[in-house]
Amino acid sequence: MKKIEIYKRLYNDYSKKFIYKIFLAAFFAILVAASTSATAWLLDPAIKKIFIEKDQSLIFIIPLAIITAFSVKGIALYSAKVIMIGVAEEIKKILQSQMIKTLIRADTQLIDQKHSGKFISNLTYDVGHITNLLSSAILSLFKDSLTLIGLLIVMFFQNWKLSLIAIIMIPLASIAAKTFGKRMGKVVTEAQEKSGFLNAYLIELFKNHRLIKIFQKEAYEGKKADEHLDQLKNKNKKINIVLVRLSPIMETLTGIMIAILIFYSGKLILKNEIDINNFFSFLAAMMLAYQPVRSLSSLNIILNQGLSAATRILPIIDTKNKIVDQEDATEIKIKNGSINFTNVNFKYDQNEKNVLKNININISGGKMTSLVGHSGSGKSTILNLIPRLYDIESGDISIDDQSIYNLKIESLRSKISLVSQDTTLFDDTIKNNIGYAKHNASDEDIINASKFSYSHEFIEKLPNKYETIIGENGIRLSGGQKQRLSIARAMIKKSPIILLDEATSSLDAETESKIQDALKILTKNKTTIVIAHRLSTVLNSDQIYIIDSGNVAANGKHDELLNNSELYKNFYEKQIRKE
Repeated sequence: MKKIEIYKRLYNDYSKKFIYKIFLAAFFAILVAASTSATAWLLDPAIKKIFIEKDQSLIFIIPLAIITAFSVKGIALYSAKVIMIGVAEEIKKILQSQMIKTLIRADTQLIDQKHSGKFISNLTYDVGHITNLLSSAILSLFKDSLTLIGLLIVMFFQNWKLSLIAIIMIPLASIAAKTFGKRMGKVVTEAQEKSGFLNAYLIELFKNHRLIKIFQKEAYEGKKADEHLDQLKNKNKKINIVLVRLSPIMETLTGIMIAILIFYSGKLILKNEIDINNFFSFLAAMMLAYQPVRSLSSLNIILNQGLSAATRILPIIDTKNKIVDQEDATEIKIKNGSINFTNVNFKYDQNEKNVLKNININISGGKMTSLVGHSGSGKSTILNLIPRLYDIESGDISIDDQSIYNLKIESLRSKISLVSQDTTLFDDTIKNNIGYAKHNASDEDIINASKFSYSHEFIEKLPNKYETIIGENGIRLSGGQKQRLSIARAMIKKSPIILLDEATSSLDAETESKIQDALKILTKNKTTIVIAHRLSTVLNSDQIYIIDSGNVAANGKHDELLNNSELYKNFYEKQIRKE
């Protein structure tokens, strides 16, 4: 995307919505420019009438006029900044909202490809730069441009010859700013990357803090954190150095310009071509013009920061999902909930080999089907394909003879519940975690689901019962308690299809028994596909499929497979029977 296209996009999608507020800020910017110019101009009559001609009639009027000019400038500048702060926060909220909603709706594959810490960096670091571009830069453009124009008018009014010399400074400052602006875009991109790495590292650090303590890695992780911080520090240091690098150039240019002007003005005064009052008014205008010239020269740096950030943010906001409804997609109609995989091939990335190869599976409705196999064989992938978290390369998956690719995704997923071995809970109340699966779940629904999942008893013992905040991913609960809440959440949805990835972690006998009883209630008369790790699950299954290296190696009931499949017999002896 070209620079001009980015500017147009940012204006049309964001700034345009607040154009009236921006125009109001521009009006106040005009007042700032007028009052600043008036201050410089007032020195002319002040020196001439009061100090040279000793006119007592203006001794009160001119000072009052100067006070008025400064007061108007202060109030107008405050008003313009307050308005643009409001605009900035509104635009920031819109950008972050668009990005968050895009990520919420994004294909699972997109989220898998990038660490969450880097998305967080986009959401904070990059959005901040774009907001700065659309607020501070706009205000600076109005305020400083108009102020500079006003002061130039004063300067030309006092002496056009001196003004022509002074005006040379503007293109020189612009050339310097353009050079630094290009450098800034590159440095900001590098800093954003380091910020993303730091955020990603911090997330890993907090997630694995217990592991760090057990393996006594505090010193190691502290050193690693310092490395990330040093990298980010060096990049931010570069940004700030680039920002201040303009100062010595501007100071030097200003010093040279003032020296030349004083030299030339002295000659003009000696020739009586300029009066002392005109010179001081001119000099004041030129000195006041220094600030807007400097701000406008720095504007290019802010623009490049914002553009650099926009090139990372806008593609995320514009992301189009690959997994979408077809134009003629229909609502799902569940009869008995049978699921069929027909010649299914799948790979996570186009450059990789197929993870699933010509998979054919027939799952009877209302029955339990177990998938068994070694880790990495493709079992979890099969589960993820049913709710279309990923789409297949070829073949078809159907539910009651309806291809899932001809169904509305929302309708399809409304009939499916997932209970994963990696239990995911929110840092919220128990009540909200259970009710998450059903928007309008009543307290009675939540309590009933808790009772059926054998959660109610331990919930009632907690200090705030159902209103207890459970911490990040349920950190304040035991593994068994988290699993039972996950089952309760699936129960409250009342889906006809259950996808179950059994937990491999060992639990005490009582907790294990409660979870197994809860799962029996959950899966009763439901189409259930379970990645089995326990003997009881395998024995209770109506059908078992052996998945090996992305292929269906065998299928049948437990006894049949023990007699007919060496792979299943080996897997059973080494893994399942031990559970």
